[in-house]
Amino acid sequence: MVLNVTIGLAEQVGEIARAAGRVIMDIYQTDFDVERKGDNSPVTAADRDAEALIVESLRATFGTDYPMIGEEAAEEGKLPNVAGGPFWLIDPLDGTKEFVSRNGEFTVNIALIENGRPVLGVVHMPVSDDTYLATPAGSFAQYGGTGLATQISCRTAPSAGITAIASRSHATPEVEDFLKHYKVITRLTAGSSLKFCRVAEGKADLYPRLGPTSEWDTAAGQAVLMYAGGEVVTINGRPLKYGKPRFLNPHFIARGPGVPNPQ
Repeated sequence: MVLNVTIGLAEQVGEIARAAGRVIMDIYQTDFDVERKGDNSPVTAADRDAEALIVESLRATFGTDYPMIGEEAAEEGKLPNVAGGPFWLIDPLDGTKEFVSRNGEFTVNIALIENGRPVLGVVHMPVSDDTYLATPAGSFAQYGGTGLATQISCRTAPSAGITAIASRSHATPEVEDFLKHYKVITRLTAGSSLKFCRVAEGKADLYPRLGPTSEWDTAAGQAVLMYAGGEVVTINGRPLKYGKPRFLNPHFIARGPGVPNPQ
């Protein structure tokens, strides 16, 4: 099956993300157990159950022609060969640390990759029931589960100074040093891929990530930002690409229009 990437397709994927969100919220409201992966990051039944639902639903809806790379399957060493063709990237619960700390800032991320770049992205926030949908036709937000899609776009960075957003759980000294190159008048923090969405909505201008991430962490959020008029680039200014060895990302900068390279 060759998929025609449209807003309608994104809405179908959005319904899958929302279903995964309901699975996550059912577990969120219990006294769930927390296990540790090989890298000591947390994992819960919500991660595994949501990924199983997403994979099954994508296969049932769109067929099995495109490989699927899910975070939890990858942890078990299940990394199919994407061979340069289209593939799905799935992070069933982005921000497990936020889930465990119960601050609500976790998301469901689903992206479709073609030619090394995301052509479709869905970011769903289970607690607020907000869903962000992105295709080359634009980025849209459905707030509070209303179903009414509002197109969103980045703002041009104000000349008076920018708003920078950083990870709530992965702050590093390198980020602090990096931001010294800019006139930052407001600082925000957020968990998961919400940082991309805040830039895409025009609520922030710059999100630097100078620490390890995997492709499933960033692809859906990058789509939302790209199709809202922003970009995600490596430190040397090249577009962040997908299908890399072991699906690992280099350091990157997510930004809206008018944010220059660091001096």
